[in-house]
Amino acid sequence: MTRMYHHLPVDAYTSQDWFDREQRLIFSRTWRYAGLAEDVPEPGHFISVQAGLNNIFIVMGRDHRLRAFHNICRHRGTQLIRAVGKTQKALTCPYHDWTYDLEGNLISVPDEAKEYPNGIDKSCLGLKPASVDIWRGMLFVHPDPNPPSLADWFGAVDPLLGPHKPEELVEYPDARRSYEIKANWKIVVENYIDVYHLSHLHSNTLHMYDHAWAEYGWKGLHYHFWEPPAPEYAKNLEKNLPTPRAIPEPHIGAWVPMLFPGIGLGAGEDSWNIFIITPLGPDLTRVENRTKLANASGWEFQKQEWSSWSFWKDFGGPKYPDGDATGEDDPMASGDFTAEDIYACEQQQKSLTSPYFEVGPAANGESPVVGHQKAILGFLETQETGS
Repeated sequence: MTRMYHHLPVDAYTSQDWFDREQRLIFSRTWRYAGLAEDVPEPGHFISVQAGLNNIFIVMGRDHRLRAFHNICRHRGTQLIRAVGKTQKALTCPYHDWTYDLEGNLISVPDEAKEYPNGIDKSCLGLKPASVDIWRGMLFVHPDPNPPSLADWFGAVDPLLGPHKPEELVEYPDARRSYEIKANWKIVVENYIDVYHLSHLHSNTLHMYDHAWAEYGWKGLHYHFWEPPAPEYAKNLEKNLPTPRAIPEPHIGAWVPMLFPGIGLGAGEDSWNIFIITPLGPDLTRVENRTKLANASGWEFQKQEWSSWSFWKDFGGPKYPDGDATGEDDPMASGDFTAEDIYACEQQQKSLTSPYFEVGPAANGESPVVGHQKAILGFLETQETGS
């Protein structure tokens, strides 16, 4: 009998119970990406993020210090702020106008003497604190005011993530994207870390790197990956790079780790990208992409584009150039590796409902998938048992 390489049941990808369990025990108890450091540049600026069951916001105080709070008014639990923005001096709940300063202290209750004749002890009703920290130019939050350090959380894998210094790079706004994928978040992660599919699904769209020489593995819960440029791309790499170098020579290759839970980084010689996975439901996942490039002049970008044009004009192409019965919107005829991945993830999710679904033998390049499933099970067990 053929051995099946899978450690999670179908329910782990389809049931509300599994989704709720992961929200409670994984996404509500780990450091969660919230944005880039430059998203909160000055006093009064704020940004919020859903971290499992917790909505948390980061605000810069008048002292230029970043603080994080649970986005819950202490009166009736109304959400204080939405998304991203700037306030001048205070945060006011829209429900009853309870007002807090940028340090989270309750400072004003309308009609206090009239509505609360016995008064209110404002010192006991400040916002509930959370934690915020910066790592590689990214903002992270944790619902606990005294969590394990962010440096320790990523410490073991940090040396394997490439020489990029994202805080010294500049965001390219036109590359910012958000997708909703009709698949469980773990399928999206598994696709991301599946080395086997790179040479097949992306045979035309990602062949500038040599997948056969990829190096990958695990440091605790975190997956690391590096692969060198393919010979054709590498033989004149400095000319072929589509944009100016973002890292110093002689560093080459693609670093594409997946950090727990659902924080993908994609970095090459000329760019640094984030790929943030957020579960929305058992079969729905949001992915946010942001890209940073070298802090170079427009003229330097133009020169590099001219230099690399001859390589990229004939590069790649769609998986199936002529498309199929789905017509011009066929993702396999798009020449876009993201569209190819979304298609693959959504088709896998659909198959899970079939009584004939089963998992076949795994190739070596699929071993990271099993590694991620073990990481999920191990972390859930630790949280449930406290061990």
